[in-house]
Amino acid sequence: MSRAPRPNSRRPRWLPFAGGAIVLALLGGAAWYWGGAGSRDTDGAWRTAPVERGNIRVAISSTGTLSATSTVTVGSQISGQVLEVLVDFNDRVTEGQVLARIDPKSYEAQIEQGNAQIASAQASLRNAQAALANAEADYQRKAALVDRQLIARADVDQARAALDQARAQVTSAQAQIRQQAASTETTRVNLDRTVIRSPVNGVVLTRSIEPGQTVAASLQAPELFTIAEDLAQMKIELSVDEADIGQVKPGQRVSFTVDAFPDRQFRGQVQQVRLAATTTNNVVTYPVVVSVDNSDGTLLPGLTVNAEIEVSRRDDVLKVSNAALRYKPANQPAAAGAGQGGPRGAGMLDDLARLVAGMDLAPAQKSAFETDLAAARQRQEEMRKAMEASRQATPQQRPGAGGPPMMMGGGGQGGGNAAGQMRQRMLERYQQDFAGFFATLDDNRRQAVERELANLAGARRVTVYRLEGGNPVPVQVRVGVTDGSTTEVAGNLKEGDLLVTGERAAAR
Repeated sequence: MSRAPRPNSRRPRWLPFAGGAIVLALLGGAAWYWGGAGSRDTDGAWRTAPVERGNIRVAISSTGTLSATSTVTVGSQISGQVLEVLVDFNDRVTEGQVLARIDPKSYEAQIEQGNAQIASAQASLRNAQAALANAEADYQRKAALVDRQLIARADVDQARAALDQARAQVTSAQAQIRQQAASTETTRVNLDRTVIRSPVNGVVLTRSIEPGQTVAASLQAPELFTIAEDLAQMKIELSVDEADIGQVKPGQRVSFTVDAFPDRQFRGQVQQVRLAATTTNNVVTYPVVVSVDNSDGTLLPGLTVNAEIEVSRRDDVLKVSNAALRYKPANQPAAAGAGQGGPRGAGMLDDLARLVAGMDLAPAQKSAFETDLAAARQRQEEMRKAMEASRQATPQQRPGAGGPPMMMGGGGQGGGNAAGQMRQRMLERYQQDFAGFFATLDDNRRQAVERELANLAGARRVTVYRLEGGNPVPVQVRVGVTDGSTTEVAGNLKEGDLLVTGERAAAR
């Protein structure tokens, strides 16, 4: 009986090694995945923005219209028909140049009439003078005869009356001559006014008359020409909102564009901030006059201007994104966030130390400042510990427990006043803390330090969060001007630091 062949039950030698390699690969892949995901979670958990060094420019936008610095309207003081017009639009004219002529014939005729009336008055004067001479002689003869009683005294009185009448006739004739001469002179002035002349050097902007047209100057002088005195210097009248007008001062720089030259930017300077406010739809605006140099003649009167008034500019300063100033950790209580920087004004000591470090002081002055600074830091540290103890105490243990809550500055209508009082108290306290240092300074340096100290006390301070080792660390900084997207900061920051602006959503 034959036996059936038995199948080969031997396994391949490489099979155990292949299984081990697969297990190791799976373990390595899992470690790489979880390790990479963990690192990505650590590095990508925060949205950040770097601290940069650059310029911050704060500007106010407004619109206005270009016009000549001085515009003169030329009119006519007399009525008549225009004989000729000698200039046209855009013509350059000089002072005294003839622009137009009005028919002078009526005034020339009036002058001839006036001359004739003067001649008639002069003849009347000579006649009156002759009558006066005769009256004087008659009176003299009768006065001599009455003394010898050869004539009656009534004849002498009558001769005296005739003499007085003759003198009055002479005076009347002289007055009539002066009257006719004045009337004729008025007509001569009007005759001269038939020639319209330019009162200034400039450019003709508008012309409102044509030859043959009749102008009537009965109630007001008709406008014939408008002349721009000098287009090399122009002005812009901007309308600035009442909320921004407090920042505008004469001398500030202005940049503007016009639709006629969209690829070019022009410059100007604030010349005047006028007080004549205008209210339109309950919006109050103030006119701001900007002087513009137009030496090349590019700009034209009447162009609409889109301008920006540079109210503040800070060059080469540290600046951060405004998002970093708004960020607060989600797990941080509001009360804790308010006290992150320690006691109010804690950052002023560092700012003051940086200010004094940049001053050229004698060794004794530096020693006095360091002594006062160390004592001030010690007092603030004691204040910080007291505040920590107060926050950790139970409500019954806190000072003032059971009484009404304290109103902080800015919490009500008197918030602004309370903040001002707090700044004043802070200044007085720092002046007391650094009294020894101030005593070593001369008047000029002391005033400079006090001014800077007042600026530091009035500055706004916020807490930002710097990313260190993958975790946000609170840092108190002093903020300055802002352009709407970035803000100037000063404090314990340096260029390149990463500030947290937000938290990323956890990946599912």
